[in-house]
Amino acid sequence: AERPNQLWVADFTYVSTWEGWTYVAFIIDVFSRRIVGWQTSTTMHTDFVLDALEQAIHSRRPGQGLTHHSDRGSQYLSIRYSEQLEEAGIAASVGSKGDSYDNALAETVNGLY
Repeated sequence: AERPNQLWVADFTYVSTWEGWTYVAFIIDVFSRRIVGWQTSTTMHTDFVLDALEQAIHSRRPGQGLTHHSDRGSQYLSIRYSEQLEEAGIAASVGSKGDSYDNALAETVNGLY
């Protein structure tokens, strides 16, 4: 990315806690390598990745020209998530099936977390 809010990548991971599994979603601005949205949940439902997206949109106010890239997870391909991207004027991009390398930055953040 050549400027902020040009490309965001998104993914989520899971963490074992004393209370059970916790899922953590991240949205990263590729230019700054900064986490611009995040959320935790005890379920992998669309709501928690949607909350991370809404946080990123609210905090960054990206405007036009932003592409959002994720894997092909059902949460990111859901109607509600797609509608939120469209409403915000954000172009959706999804990776090819079975290829974790095309979302390597998001996978790296997951690994570091």
